[in-house]
Amino acid sequence: MFSPYYKKSGRGDPLDHCSLNVALYGPNARWAMTERGRPAVSRDASNLVIGPSSVRWEDGALTIDIHEGDTRLFVPWQRPVIGRVRVFPEALNRVAFALDASENHIWHCLAPRARIEVEMTSPGIHWGGKAYLDHNRGAEPLETGFNTWHWSRAHLKSGALVCYEGERGDGSLFASALRFDRSGVPEPVDLPPIAGLPDSKWGIGRRTRSDIGVAEVRRTWEDTPFYARSELASRFLGEDVVAVQESLDMRRFSSQLVQFMLPYRMPRRKR
Repeated sequence: MFSPYYKKSGRGDPLDHCSLNVALYGPNARWAMTERGRPAVSRDASNLVIGPSSVRWEDGALTIDIHEGDTRLFVPWQRPVIGRVRVFPEALNRVAFALDASENHIWHCLAPRARIEVEMTSPGIHWGGKAYLDHNRGAEPLETGFNTWHWSRAHLKSGALVCYEGERGDGSLFASALRFDRSGVPEPVDLPPIAGLPDSKWGIGRRTRSDIGVAEVRRTWEDTPFYARSELASRFLGEDVVAVQESLDMRRFSSQLVQFMLPYRMPRRKR
């Protein structure tokens, strides 16, 4: 949905504009997002192949085999990004939610709670921990439907909480908080108070929700001209939590400058 090539093509054939995005943070940071054309893409009910990488359901886990190369500004060669990620859902949710009245934009939190195993051979790192899995689909460009959005999620002692809010393309506002129980069943809950956050280094406005109206940015993982992803210390439903938060500005995304810059971070190959 962020592909400059797809946008330029008039958004005719989505299968001709596919990529697997891999972001590793910390001392072994890597960023991979190479777009590939239709000849490099195949899929069926349980498998998706994008170039040398693939995604499949296997033994109850979403298994992602990664064979990519990283992209860095002003660096002409790529470092390999190779490994396997397995996501084991602890709870599954079958209910999808429309983010607008016309149902042009659908969000589906597939696994509000999950466990993850990461085994990378390049760079040579591995770990396990908590995870989350969701899915978005739409019938119109994202920048048509939204100006901004803010999203956050956190594991609770029993279940998980997801907050979603923003401004639609027509200027109307939306906001919701969903608590998922241990089996994945969603239930709307009262929105916690707004907790303001400092802007990202690129000037992206960030905000989240917290019981006490206060949250702290522990780390900013992704800081781009139109998108920021952060780790927060917050409080939801009476529990101190570590939350993942993202803020997106689609007006920035649509600017000529960002569209010019994107191909340097997202190269395209036919195969």
